[in-house]
Amino acid sequence: MEEVRLQKYLADCGIASRRKSEELIIQGKVKVNGKIVTELGTKIIPNKDNVQFENKEVKQNKNYVYILLNKPIGYVTTVKDQFNRDSVLDLVKTKERLVPVGRLDMYTSGALILTNDGDFVYKVTHPKHEIDKTYTVTLKGIIQNEAIEKLRKGVEIEDYITKPAKVKILKTDEEKNQSRLEITIHEGKNRQVRKMCETVGYKVLALHRSKIGNIDVKNLPLGKWRYLTDSEIKNMLYKKTIYN
Repeated sequence: MEEVRLQKYLADCGIASRRKSEELIIQGKVKVNGKIVTELGTKIIPNKDNVQFENKEVKQNKNYVYILLNKPIGYVTTVKDQFNRDSVLDLVKTKERLVPVGRLDMYTSGALILTNDGDFVYKVTHPKHEIDKTYTVTLKGIIQNEAIEKLRKGVEIEDYITKPAKVKILKTDEEKNQSRLEITIHEGKNRQVRKMCETVGYKVLALHRSKIGNIDVKNLPLGKWRYLTDSEIKNMLYKKTIYN
């Protein structure tokens, strides 16, 4: 059998994403044939070399599952949390070891996919796929057209400029001094939508991811989950968005 990189093997087995698996290797939590390995270039032969994570054998799992969760506020999207906070994995009860596909911060609700297919995680989160992520955003203040145009064209956040976004005003409330927007992006930077809005001068009061690609959570109550259909899985892998 062909050799594969250790971090890819761990991801394919549903231990964590490739990037997180690299961190686990560096931390000395992975053994190959009884020896701790910390080199990221290490390759193994599946079903021949013995791989262990935290002293438990890691085997490839061909029983892949793909789950859509409508994440409530207050849950983190890490597999293990150093502060012992509630995790999205506490909401999804399956016998499979799952990892989130991308992240939502603790104070953001909405669509989140979980799976034990590491290759799926890698392909879907890779920038070249440019998969839409649609958010409903409640802002403090009545947003002006100038700010909308800046969000659409891209704004500078820290060390990068965001790609063009689709932005639509859903509602403005003069009495409450609030605006509600729909923002669609295909990047996945940390807290990106919050930072985009803050950059143009508006504080985010509430943030909900309503849709990933064409998969939405409008009929899925907060805290509930369901399996993705075969067609949804294929669309996630092969759909690419073209912005006008």
